Amino acid sequence: MLRREGADIVRRGRPWGLPLEDRVLLVAAYWRTNLTLRQIAPLFGVSKSAAGRIIDHVGPMLALKPRSRFRRGTVLIVDGTLVPTRDHTIAEQSKNYRYSTNHQVVIDAHTRLVVAVGKPLPGNRNDCKAWEESGAKAAVGRTTTIADGGYPGTGLVIPHRRPRGGELVEWQVEHNREHKQVRARVEHVFARMKTWKILRDCRLKGDGVHHAMLGIARLHNLIQAA
Repeated sequence: MLRREGADIVRRGRPWGLPLEDRVLLVAAYWRTNLTLRQIAPLFGVSKSAAGRIIDHVGPMLALKPRSRFRRGTVLIVDGTLVPTRDHTIAEQSKNYRYSTNHQVVIDAHTRLVVAVGKPLPGNRNDCKAWEESGAKAAVGRTTTIADGGYPGTGLVIPHRRPRGGELVEWQVEHNREHKQVRARVEHVFARMKTWKILRDCRLKGDGVHHAMLGIARLHNLIQAA
């Protein structure tokens, strides 16, 4: 897939010491294991600096391309997840008491494939604001999207809230139960994505955490569709 997209075009200067397949494997192994560059470079017979250049070059190429159109009747699910990030210029202390970035992830409720990932925001940004500021809202347009109760006033389909001093009626309780069962699918996606250990403690700087999140989302989709 990357070769068809032009990832292996011969460029000026010194050629890569590893073929494209091994470069992709190095990046995937780095994301999966979260080994340091000093640890992973000898496994592929390259220097620490060469391993860093490969990650910086191939990582963005693996990024998920957000969908531009959705078929009629599509239902999406959005939720935010925190990724502990050591680059404090893009992270803030969040409810997990660590410096983290907030990533808004949108999946297809039927296929459970990731369709969009918003730009990372500081971890202290609540989901309600992050939904719009990250670009996730613009990515899905007017497609029906459900979310948890942390997205009031956004136009998303969220659970019914109990009125002050009252109780929900029976049909609202039943609707909330069904809503919870469907929305749980995005939590299952997060659980699978976070088997990639870099999303538990990201050492990459700048856009590195965003590229890792997008790349892992694309690899998750390939595994899910296989």
